[in-house]
Amino acid sequence: MTRKTGSRYLAEALDAYGLTHVFMVPTVAVRALAEMDSLGIVGVMAHGEKAAAYMADGYARVNRAPGMCLAQTIGAANLAAGLRDAAMAGSPVVAVTGGTTPATRGKGVYQEIEDFPIFEQLTKYNMQLGDVNRLPDLLRQTIREAVSGSPGPVHLELQGLAGSVLDAELEVDEIAEHQLAEARFAGVPPFRPGPEAEAVDAVVELLAKAERPVIVAGGGVRMSGAQAQLAALVERCGVPVATSMNGKGVLDETGPHAVGVVGASSRQSANQTVERADLVIFIGTRTGSQVTDNWRLPARGTTVVQIDIDPAQLGRNYPNTVSIQADAAAAIEALIAALPDGPAAARVDWVTETARYVTAWREQDGHLLGHQGPEVRPERICREITDFLPGDGVLVVDTGHAGIWAASMIDMRPTQTFIRAAGSLGWSLPASIGAKAAAGDRTVVCFTGDGGLYYHLSEIETAVRHGLAPIIVVNDNLSLSQDMKIFQHSWGGSDRITEAGDRMWRFTGVDLAEVARQLGAWTVRVEDPADLSTALKEAQQAGRIAIVDVITSPDALPAVPHGGRDFYAPADKS
Repeated sequence: MTRKTGSRYLAEALDAYGLTHVFMVPTVAVRALAEMDSLGIVGVMAHGEKAAAYMADGYARVNRAPGMCLAQTIGAANLAAGLRDAAMAGSPVVAVTGGTTPATRGKGVYQEIEDFPIFEQLTKYNMQLGDVNRLPDLLRQTIREAVSGSPGPVHLELQGLAGSVLDAELEVDEIAEHQLAEARFAGVPPFRPGPEAEAVDAVVELLAKAERPVIVAGGGVRMSGAQAQLAALVERCGVPVATSMNGKGVLDETGPHAVGVVGASSRQSANQTVERADLVIFIGTRTGSQVTDNWRLPARGTTVVQIDIDPAQLGRNYPNTVSIQADAAAAIEALIAALPDGPAAARVDWVTETARYVTAWREQDGHLLGHQGPEVRPERICREITDFLPGDGVLVVDTGHAGIWAASMIDMRPTQTFIRAAGSLGWSLPASIGAKAAAGDRTVVCFTGDGGLYYHLSEIETAVRHGLAPIIVVNDNLSLSQDMKIFQHSWGGSDRITEAGDRMWRFTGVDLAEVARQLGAWTVRVEDPADLSTALKEAQQAGRIAIVDVITSPDALPAVPHGGRDFYAPADKS
């Protein structure tokens, strides 16, 4: 038996799992942070707990492995709020917080409040550590839960407001000493369950009969690392591919079978394709409102196959003709093996039809992608990001208009990584800092608006302090432009809204480049489309976090996808 403190054990275990950074707001587990520092694990101090959770989320998604965030008890609720995106996107974030102690519980000790129940609805696993001797098994189980099945956030509450339970010593036997980490659970997926042969055969039969099949690939394909398998399947059976936003880029978006992101934030060509399809195969995507445009795509009655590692998702929103519970890569490989030998199925007419949709979409919006001025259009920003992002680059995108424009206007490839806010505006700046910690020398570009940047503006200083250098491209239109039409309509029109009403969605003319420069960033302010390419190249050479502040107009709104709802108009009351 050997004895070591819980702090030392935690540090050694995280090192064994391969974590290089953890993200936190002091003061929590400080002795453990000191032990981590001795092993080369970087403790990144954020300016807010929610931002720390977002950083861990970006780190986890890029690494396809656990990311960790920590907070003391008084910050636990803030940390929990930051787990919403990880929960919605299926990201293996491990949240560690301080907690109450039996000796003082209920006596009104300074900063004591019971936060543990808050995590119940936001995590896959929510556990308390009251005895340091339970640290080895509870830590292992916490990480197992985060990465297994459909990944998601987990929470471990340490006894003591700042996690003082880790200060005590525990006895570690020889077996536990050599099992600091379970290698299988150091990344996603730890297991690759295969599909039932009968179900695979049934899908092959449906494919043979279908005239207009389409695959809708989601984030589960990316988490599975199944991009190559998806490309091979498409090559074998000649099926067009749409993606969810989380799956964006798992198939080369400039290729002949890619029709784009489908749903509410989409390319018109993708919605047209899924609307016309007679067989839709969902792989690794929840059939939620965004990817289906509020369950309009595919139309009711369309034959649906669903493949997901989480059996609870199968048939949840559409009756499945065939349901397959399996890892995406394993399922696709089984489908390829079961397809008949010989050339790819002849679907020339269908692929030609979907290619026409893509061509028409590109011709319709091409003038915006290449917009020359005098003002910068957001679509031109997207074109420049497409051209600039290296083959192994990472793109981090906020929700709202940034997400809509990125989904439709930026082309991605399977060698690149796309991650996006699942719903929380402001997520992208901290997430890009965590993504850069995971990505190392790879280029990380964040696309957000000024409304998103304001949420966690202070985290620019965090990136400067820790030498983490993402490139932040800001669509700076002095507003929360997604709310513009809603507010104007509610006052009876743009000519009737009051100054007070305008202040609810417009910002003052702050020079964000200058603010970021004061926080230590390299900055540039761009007002001419011709300057965008040079600005991005200079940002890449800056050697520190770079803010490319691009001045645009709030009147530049994303187009409503074919058949889609208007995001910006109020609900129809008829």
